[in-house]
Amino acid sequence: MGHLPRELHEDFPHDAGKIHLLKSSDTQFAQLAEAYHELNRVVHRMETGLEPVAGQVVEDAKKLRLQAKDRIAELLARA
Repeated sequence: MGHLPRELHEDFPHDAGKIHLLKSSDTQFAQLAEAYHELNRVVHRMETGLEPVAGQVVEDAKKLRLQAKDRIAELLARA
């Protein structure tokens, strides 16, 4: 875990162009990407202690983030 949350283009470095294109042309993708970024920031704050919560809350947020990331991966594979 680093001091900064990972960005979507860091998780999918070979798809940075697709990510940019889909964010500007596909409303569903753009909303999903924004939801992922928000979850990513929330999880990062929890993991770094900036937002103290119970362990299960962190795990639940991580699962939601992973689901969003999996869906993004599916959409990128189809693009």
